[in-house]
Amino acid sequence: MIAFLALAAVFQISEARVDSLANAQQFSGVILVAKNGTPLVERAYGMADREAGRANDLETSFNIGSINKLFTQVAIRQLADAGKLNLDSTLARAWPDYPNQDIARKVTIRQILTMQSGIQGNIFAAPAGKTRHDVVSLQDYFELFKNEPLQFEPGSKQQYSNAGYIVLGLLIEKLSGENYYEYIRRHIYEPAGMTQTGSWRVDRWPANTAIGYTRGGQDAPPTTPLQRNTDFLPGKGSSAGGGYSTAHDLLRLMNALRTHKIASAPEAGNVGVAGGAPGLNAAVEGDLPGGYDVIVLANLDPPAAERVARLIRSALAP
Repeated sequence: MIAFLALAAVFQISEARVDSLANAQQFSGVILVAKNGTPLVERAYGMADREAGRANDLETSFNIGSINKLFTQVAIRQLADAGKLNLDSTLARAWPDYPNQDIARKVTIRQILTMQSGIQGNIFAAPAGKTRHDVVSLQDYFELFKNEPLQFEPGSKQQYSNAGYIVLGLLIEKLSGENYYEYIRRHIYEPAGMTQTGSWRVDRWPANTAIGYTRGGQDAPPTTPLQRNTDFLPGKGSSAGGGYSTAHDLLRLMNALRTHKIASAPEAGNVGVAGGAPGLNAAVEGDLPGGYDVIVLANLDPPAAERVARLIRSALAP
C-alpha cells in the first residue's frame, strides 16, 4: 500500500499532462505501470473504434509494431542455443538455397540481428497488381525484396532493416520446421502466459482490438483530421512487426523474463523497446530503477506512446 501511494503521488506529476494530451487527441491508448511485477497504475484513454463509439479499456489489443522483433531475436537465440545455427556463420551455411547467394555468402546471422547486414528492401510495398492486404505470409514479404542487392558491405555500418528480420523469420521456419507464428506462440507466448498476443489477419482481429488512427504521419499538423490506418496495414504482421498485444500480456512477458520462463530471452532490465507506424505506437521498458515496468500502448501516430512513456519515466526518476 505504501508503494502504491508513493507511486500514485509521483504519477500525478505526469498524469495531468497525459490527460491534456488525451483531450487534445494526441494520446489514445493504455498506460500500465508496475512495481516488481505487480500493476500499480492502470488507465485507458480514448477510443478503440471511433466510428462504433467503442472505448479503449485495459484488455484492448493494440498493434505493437516492431516490438515483434524482440520475439524474433529470442527465437533465433533459442535455435542457436539448441545448436541449430551459429550466429557468426554465414546465411549461406544456415540457408544453403537462399535465392541470392552473393548476399548469403557475405552476411552473418549476427549481422542481420544487429542490423549491420546491408539487407534492405521495402516491406511496406504491395505485390504487383495486388494490395497490402494480400501480404499475409513471410514469403509474401520476402518476394518484395529478395532480389535487392546489398546496400552496403556487411559489418561496415548499422542501418535499420525490416527486411533483415523477414529473413530471420523465414530462417526460423527452415531450422525449426514450424510456421513462424506457431513457433513464437509455442516457445514465447505460451511459456509467458500471453493469451491475448498474436498476429492476425487484418479482417480477423479479436473483438476488442484498437483500430489505428493516423493524421498521415508524426510530422502532420495536430489539427489534421484522423483517419483509419487499415488501408496502410499488411494483411498480417510479420517477424519484423505488426502483431498485437495487450498491456497485461506485455507485463506477463516482463514477469516471465524475470523468472526465466522463456529460454534464451534477455533479462527484463535489458528490455527497452518501441514500435511505431501510422496509427500505432507502443513502448515497453522493464525493471527501471525502483523495480518499475512501464508499458504504454497507443492507436495514434508516433510518438503518442513514446512521449507518454518518457513523461512517466521522468516522474519515476529518483
